[in-house]
Amino acid sequence: MSSLRALLATCVLFSATLVSAQTAGKTEVLWLGQSATRITTPGGKVIVVDPWLTSNPKTPANFKALESIGKVDLILVTHAHFDHSADAAALAKMHNVPVYNAGGLGATLIGLDVLPPALVQRFGKGGTVMPFGPTGVKITGVRAEHASEFVWKNPATNKDEARYGGEPVGYIIEMENGFKIWHMGDTSVFGDMRLIADMYRPDLVIIPIGGHFTMNPADAALATREMIRPKYALPVHYGTNPALRGTPAEYRTALGNSPVQMLVVEPGQKVEF
Repeated sequence: MSSLRALLATCVLFSATLVSAQTAGKTEVLWLGQSATRITTPGGKVIVVDPWLTSNPKTPANFKALESIGKVDLILVTHAHFDHSADAAALAKMHNVPVYNAGGLGATLIGLDVLPPALVQRFGKGGTVMPFGPTGVKITGVRAEHASEFVWKNPATNKDEARYGGEPVGYIIEMENGFKIWHMGDTSVFGDMRLIADMYRPDLVIIPIGGHFTMNPADAALATREMIRPKYALPVHYGTNPALRGTPAEYRTALGNSPVQMLVVEPGQKVEF
């Protein structure tokens, strides 16, 4: 019995040491233009969100080849629009990793043979998944106010067709050490932003500011300042086409004297926490 206790104590110590090692690193966020983001967790897992790289005018040349992303462990897509999902299937096949979506897009990807079932993982808004085990990253799907058509080229007609793309979502991504990112995808302002913030208390929001299809800088600043109140805000989804006229300078001005730290990042640059 004493030897069994000793073995159990050793296992517990090993587990605690492993968890400590997993959470000892930093969270790295690499922005690649529009909403494309590579997140490296303290435990070394790499999550790519909304991969639109190869034809993205704001993605730096040294990241346009999908191989340049490096290791990928998981892909998240917030909604079906081309500028958020264009390279998801190719990246998933390249690394043999799943595309996760909380809005229902997965069924369309499987039904159209864009991806095999083994590379699609579905869950729902409000649901939380732990793809790397019980001590790993937690990902929760949350509401976003947008659209989500999936445009697919029918090989029989060679014409583009709009198919069901599920619902738009955002993601609360909690690192192994508890640091939380809210990647908002594309959204307008909605009242439940306050509720989501109260429930999950994100440290960093990755927030669209371009306008036309999403919040403009003033709307994004109101949501940041009055509803979400994170420590950090990273503005994205601007400048890739003439309609997305919002700028970080306008967002900063609209934030006023808010204590939120706005991060000034160019595509291809990264920040650590």
